[in-house]
Order: sequence, then structure tokens, then C-alpha cells
Amino acid sequence: MTTVPIPEDWPATEEQARAVQDELRERVILDEPGPPPGTGHVTGVDVAYDDERDVVAAAAVVLDASSLDVVAEATAVGRVSFPYVPGLLAFREIPTVLAALDALPCPPGLVVCDGYGLAHPRRFGLASHLGVLTGLPTIGVAKNPFTFAHDDPDAPRGSTSALLAGSEEVGRALRTRDGVKPVFVSVGHRVTLANACAHTLALTPEYRLPETTRRADALCRTALRETYSA
Repeated sequence: MTTVPIPEDWPATEEQARAVQDELRERVILDEPGPPPGTGHVTGVDVAYDDERDVVAAAAVVLDASSLDVVAEATAVGRVSFPYVPGLLAFREIPTVLAALDALPCPPGLVVCDGYGLAHPRRFGLASHLGVLTGLPTIGVAKNPFTFAHDDPDAPRGSTSALLAGSEEVGRALRTRDGVKPVFVSVGHRVTLANACAHTLALTPEYRLPETTRRADALCRTALRETYSA
């Protein structure tokens, strides 16, 4: 497990954080297809918080994209690096997530975030932020649609509907199980929306949520418990 300090140059105010978002958002790449689903590695990242201690634990779990077997995993624990501000949540956890990714013994391939990419009020959620900082292809797969409108997809697995900000499509509601509540997929960096949805379906052979998210969620919670169990 890696212990992570808050970077010295990390934003300390909402104004500073929004300025960083504005700068980095210009670097998001939207015209690359990304890796084909079912090939190479795919990595889930997730975090768990201990609010009383002001601590966040991050996990990165690498899966073989064809078999969904675990290839490698890493965790990191650090201080929460920014106050809770809607729209700026990435600043609370990015240093710790980066440390977990850096601790992996192999390339992560596509990174799947439990959250948002372009489906974000400022069009720069965690998946986009992480993608720009690392250069990796990233997508966001969220449990709810945030503030965006959508029609309910048809009942069969694989059905989609547009996630809309006005007339702008910022992601898609995707049915990963027949008749079960959809997940909400958005592009982070260097992946098309259609490919992001295809990856999400490849990662959900049995459950609503991607295996990447399920494995990373369990691991970061374990890391947080073990930090204070000694």
C-alpha cells in the first residue's frame, strides 16, 4: 500500500480548481476510438472515504479484458486533498488514484472510473481529468445520471438512450441487464462513446455494474479498513 501526501501545488480554493479544470479540459481527446473491447488490459479505479479521519483510500484493479480475470492490483491511502464541492470531486481523490495506478506492475490499458467524464456540469469529470493527466484512454460508468435528462432505455440488455444536457449528448444510459436500472456511460479521454458503451457491456456479463468497478470498490474498502486495523 502506498501512502500519498497532498501535492504542494494542489488547488486550495474553488477558483483555483475551476481554473485547472478550464486548462485541462482543452486537452481532452475525443477523436480516437480507444482499444477494442475484449482486448488487452482494462483497469477499474475507485475510492473509499473515512470522513472522521479525513482519509481516502484508492484502488486500481487490472483485469484481462478477454477473461475478466484479475491480473494485478494496487492500493494507496492519503489525506483528502480538497473540500467537498459539487463538480470538483475529482480534486478530492486524484492524487491517491494516481498513486494507486503508478503502483501497478503492468500497463493499465483502458481505465474505467466509477463516475463521470463528459457527463459533468463543466464537461470534465474524474474520467476526463484522470485521462488527461495520465494520457490513458478512460471512460466513466456512473450509477446515476447526475443532473442530466434521459429517456428510459428499452428493457433488453444493450439498449441505450441519450444522456442530454439540453440538446447536447454527454453520455448514454445503458441497460446492462434485462429490465434492470441502467448505468450511465460517458467518454473520459481517447475513447468514443460507442466504444465506451461496448466496453461497458463486455465488463458486465453477470451484474449491473462493470467487473472493474466491483473489484476496485471491494479492494479500496478493504484497504481503508486495514489501514486502521493494526
